[in-house]
Amino acid sequence: MSLPEEIHIVTHQVPWPVDFGGVFDLFYKIKSLSETGIKIHLHCYTKKGEHAPILERFCATVNYYPRTSFFSGTRFHLPYIVRSRSSQKLIENLRIDTFPIIFEGIHTTFPLLHDLGKDRKIKIRLHNVEFMYYRRLAELETDFFLKLYFKLESFLLKSYEKKMARLFDFWSVSEKDAGIYKDQLHCKNISFLPVFLPWKNVSSPSGLGNYCLYHGNLEVNENIKAVEWLLDEVFSKNEIPLVIAGKNPSPSLKQKVYQYKHTCIVENLSEHELDDLISKAQINILPSFNHTGIKLKVMHALFKGRHCLVNQEAIEGSGIESGFEVFDGSIDLSKKIEHYFNLPFTEEDLNKRVLGLKRYDNEGLAAEIKTWLC
Repeated sequence: MSLPEEIHIVTHQVPWPVDFGGVFDLFYKIKSLSETGIKIHLHCYTKKGEHAPILERFCATVNYYPRTSFFSGTRFHLPYIVRSRSSQKLIENLRIDTFPIIFEGIHTTFPLLHDLGKDRKIKIRLHNVEFMYYRRLAELETDFFLKLYFKLESFLLKSYEKKMARLFDFWSVSEKDAGIYKDQLHCKNISFLPVFLPWKNVSSPSGLGNYCLYHGNLEVNENIKAVEWLLDEVFSKNEIPLVIAGKNPSPSLKQKVYQYKHTCIVENLSEHELDDLISKAQINILPSFNHTGIKLKVMHALFKGRHCLVNQEAIEGSGIESGFEVFDGSIDLSKKIEHYFNLPFTEEDLNKRVLGLKRYDNEGLAAEIKTWLC
């Protein structure tokens, strides 16, 4: 069978600018597929009417669809992340031809509740096990109404994801997510496809750095909890310098960081500034309290930084088996910080890192998608 020349990709948001983890896989997948010669018809949902002309460099067509508000429509039996992306115009556009479709995230799958044509190649790209992700958001949330919303969304998502899992084929971003879909949602066809990344080569510098570093979006509850845990359980008990870097930290979080003389916070860095901060750190420390998905900040640290300390939740299911060190709890982390803070990063360490990341190759991943198309 000859290779289809064209494909539809439906994204849950506009994949530009590439300024946080959830967009990396989208943008670099589109870019990598376009470089193989495939014509991409891109369909993006927007919340604020965003357009991104840069996408026209890589796509034959780019279409935008507005998300609906929480109270609009009558489909309250569906998760909000799905029903807010229920454009009839998108369904019409997908019915124009029979090209294969990749739905990015369970968020975008509303058209699959309608007939899109028989014998059509369709894949759903999981970004998370969403019902578990929203359950965790509910556990971390302190606002009563947001907690209630996250609980309801988790309940609706579990039923919806189970339905989709019985009917369609999936790619997961982690091996653990694939296992959950098989074991708990009885998915018959799901395989692990690593995320596409902006980094082609591991550039971790040798020698010694100057500080420990945690980075992440500091508007996200999970990341705020991670920072608070590091301060309360680890760095309140030593004098090793810690830098916290992230987007829009709250005044209360900044105050908590600055209560210690050896900890500081830097906010809203450019991509170049964050790369520089990661590369100059002696240890990148990245605990996670979320059990699903893939942690792009961990990938960033592995490609650009020296020693990387993570807990099992941060690395599990990534398919990476070397080039990092796992800690188990605050006492173990404290011991590993003391060990690695004065230990130079060597060529041997670099080689282990390169070997561990060999699965994360955009050209190879694009080739896997082309194999599916054939």
